[in-house]
Amino acid sequence: MRITPTLSIDEALISESFVRASGPGGQNVNKVSTAVELRFDVAASPLSDAFKARLAKLAGRRLSAEGVLVIMSDRFRSQARNREDARERLVELLREAATPPKPRRPTRPSRGAVERRHESKKRRSGIKALRGRVSHD
Repeated sequence: MRITPTLSIDEALISESFVRASGPGGQNVNKVSTAVELRFDVAASPLSDAFKARLAKLAGRRLSAEGVLVIMSDRFRSQARNREDARERLVELLREAATPPKPRRPTRPSRGAVERRHESKKRRSGIKALRGRVSHD
């Protein structure tokens, strides 16, 4: 399955099971298993450790302790559309994890900003000093 032009995953790492959906379904809701539970074995995949760490952070509680990503889909009435939806959500999650975060560049405040801050602190200090006890000289 192609994720990005440089990244693809093996279909063997993806398994799907079909369960009864709780959402829309009309007369079929109690008879047909339309919801899809897609499982992607992240731990067994040949992805880099940094990629897996980003994916784990993005997946949150959808990633099990064994390293299996579970995506449930029961938005639609048909099994085929739910299956397609689950796969799209997997691809979207993997694409998001594929882009490394932009490194933070430390910046310094400008001299004017520092001076304004010091001036406001001085002003505030003066206001608070006036609140003190009055001396009767």
